[in-house]
Amino acid sequence: MACCSGLEGTSLALANVYGPRQDPHGEAGVVAIFAGRLLSGEPCTVFGDGAQTRDFVEVADVVDAFVRASAPGIASSLVVNIGTGVETSVNELYATMAAAAGVNAPAVHAPARHGELARSALAVGLAAAELGWTPQVALTDGSRRVLDWFATVKAS
Repeated sequence: MACCSGLEGTSLALANVYGPRQDPHGEAGVVAIFAGRLLSGEPCTVFGDGAQTRDFVEVADVVDAFVRASAPGIASSLVVNIGTGVETSVNELYATMAAAAGVNAPAVHAPARHGELARSALAVGLAAAELGWTPQVALTDGSRRVLDWFATVKAS
């Protein structure tokens, strides 16, 4: 899309990005929040029934997409979704991360947040076709990287 300077480029629409070094405080993503709380022995809160889904994409995959989108010869004026195309429920995310952290405690449920989206996953076919990009980091591996990073920081 052309901007005020006449430059053209490709826009990337990102799913729920997570990764090491993400701040678990404030408006951080749920992966970082869960990691921080699991490793501190604090309960994790799941809002609503936990069946709401998100498309979680690891930051290294996002960086790869940006590099590919900036390469010469990429069609301009595109809006390309960057995600996994996979819906993962908050309950599934918690179970995966709790198991990786060696925590057996269930999540604490709180009332659903008003206006929260029930389901989210991005169609990523254009990213493969135009950028030659597909996500490489599985959520189990990526969330483990986040837990490992938080454990390293906590030990320092």
